[in-house]
Amino acid sequence: MTLHDQDEEIVDAELVEDGELVRAALAPRLLIDRHTVLRPGERIPTSDNPGPGYTERDLYLNEATAKALKEAEEVESPQRRTAMGLFEAWCAEQGQVAKPCTTKTYTEYAHHLMERGLKVSTIKNYMSLIRSSMPPGKKPDPSLYLLLLGRYRRKNKRALRRKEAFPITLPYLVPMMKKAEADNRPIGWRDSAMLAFGYRFLGRSVEDVDLDIEDVTVLDDMVLVWLAEDMTHKGEEQTLYLHDREDLQLVFRMRRWLDYLAEQGITSGPVFREVKRNGSIPSSETRAKRATKRGDYLRPQTVNDRVKLWFAAADLKTDGRPVSSHGLRAGGATDLGMNEATNEELELAGRWKKGSRIPRERYVRPVKNAKADPFKKVPTHNPDAQTQE
Repeated sequence: MTLHDQDEEIVDAELVEDGELVRAALAPRLLIDRHTVLRPGERIPTSDNPGPGYTERDLYLNEATAKALKEAEEVESPQRRTAMGLFEAWCAEQGQVAKPCTTKTYTEYAHHLMERGLKVSTIKNYMSLIRSSMPPGKKPDPSLYLLLLGRYRRKNKRALRRKEAFPITLPYLVPMMKKAEADNRPIGWRDSAMLAFGYRFLGRSVEDVDLDIEDVTVLDDMVLVWLAEDMTHKGEEQTLYLHDREDLQLVFRMRRWLDYLAEQGITSGPVFREVKRNGSIPSSETRAKRATKRGDYLRPQTVNDRVKLWFAAADLKTDGRPVSSHGLRAGGATDLGMNEATNEELELAGRWKKGSRIPRERYVRPVKNAKADPFKKVPTHNPDAQTQE
């Protein structure tokens, strides 16, 4: 085609003066997505009619609300702080944004955990905590990481093995309590009460250290505990009746510790607190300087450390499973299960969800399996007896 031919293809053209060209008006854009819900008669929002006109006053929090929100974010679980701390450190090394993170960053971090050879349950817990820490509407897509995890699970069978705590049953618990209070010091009184309570309460260590004096009533034969809620009963208050036992001496140990706190002028706030070497209790002001997040409340890790200390001090041995504060909960459940407690009684004592398989499968069955030996039914082979025949 020649230039002349191209010119001949122009038809219906019209010359206009400068400034007469007008851009065609664009149709209004619909401001909807898959979450849009309209009521009968309500107009579909468009770019020409977007709806209410928001100002800065509709977007910025006032100072009081912003402060309260910041404090609420700081009072998060130790597990979440650990997971996010590790994730943020890794993101800093990689030069990537940690919060809110992209799906790509989220997936790569999961692969990083797999390359470290972590347990499947640990990886899933970390990734769940990280994802739930992201702002609303900005959570990463977990489908890619779960695809990698499925492959990792198939190729690394050892990564499926759970890390179970050694159950601290009464034969282990009683020597630990006696060792703790052997020197008759306040810190030993606290620890023996904490051990007895942890076993009978069947609580998680965070529940033990979050307990307030106002929520505990010590009677002559039992300890009453009021709970606003727990991990499996959100928004459901409970009153627990912890009956005492001769070998546990829960009432004596809790009363001795609470009476000592009262002598120090402490009748409210956390039950279990820091004790100095001289036996005194640090003031709230002193604790606030060193424990900026927990204040007067002990860290759950403190319970863990004291359990390990007194287990070793009592010269006790495990079957290879690690000693931790969770062993108190495991020990109580194991003692119940091994002494014919029903499923309902186990669930009630440990506040597990109705129908939960955890107490039976994790605490009772392993002990019964270890003791069961079907080959006991087989007579011992005696070659001499065969010769005589």
